[in-house]
Amino acid sequence: MASLRVVRRMFSAAAETVAAPVTSSRWERLKNSKAVGWCRDLVSDYKEACREIVVGSWERPVKASVYASLLGGTWACFYTRPDHSSFEATLLEYSNQLGLLSPWIRNGTSNGHVQSLVKLRNEGRLQHTSLGLLSLVYHSDYDQDTTLYEAQCSNLSTPWRELPQRILDVGFVGRWWVLDSKMKDYDVNDDEFKHLPPHMQVTLPPAVQEVERSERLHKESWLALQGGEDEKETNILDRKEEGQIQALKEKPTRA
Repeated sequence: MASLRVVRRMFSAAAETVAAPVTSSRWERLKNSKAVGWCRDLVSDYKEACREIVVGSWERPVKASVYASLLGGTWACFYTRPDHSSFEATLLEYSNQLGLLSPWIRNGTSNGHVQSLVKLRNEGRLQHTSLGLLSLVYHSDYDQDTTLYEAQCSNLSTPWRELPQRILDVGFVGRWWVLDSKMKDYDVNDDEFKHLPPHMQVTLPPAVQEVERSERLHKESWLALQGGEDEKETNILDRKEEGQIQALKEKPTRA
């Protein structure tokens, strides 16, 4: 009986072991999932790529420095790329500078370029586009907010091949290059000197001797004036005349 009881217990324990499912924790199931395996492989690939970059930079420092300079320059150009608001601010600033000058001394090229840009801005025809490293400002035929059929129809829009003829300015490294070049010597009117001889229209920088002479004359202008011999003789004559006039006054009049 005892042996039968022991055998029965062994068979019941084996049956319970086979019937009970193998349970695992949630953390183990998460570690064995496909998403975790994909992330593990991705981190391993990035780790290997970073190691290869470090080893390659150590073995070829010149090539690595060139690549680093190109990447840094690209990032700087992208970060300092001017936008449409900066162009309008620069345009209004230059327009105010020209407005403070008399029409007789304004540069004709600068004034004409700025006035044409201001007119296009007031008409809403100044358009801006970004190309990543630089910005372009061009003019369109109509304002974007207009509701005309010619302005809204895509078939009548300006083709891209005409964009180079419509470009007005190029923004690169925080500057608008065309506008800055047009504003060079904006307070010099070249039309005032067109009637002069050719040799007088060209101005050359002064020589070293002329600069030294101008500086010497400027320093001497601050010195106190010293009277010469002519001034002394003038003072003597003035005293003699004053003495004669005084003697005439003191001379008694005749009865």
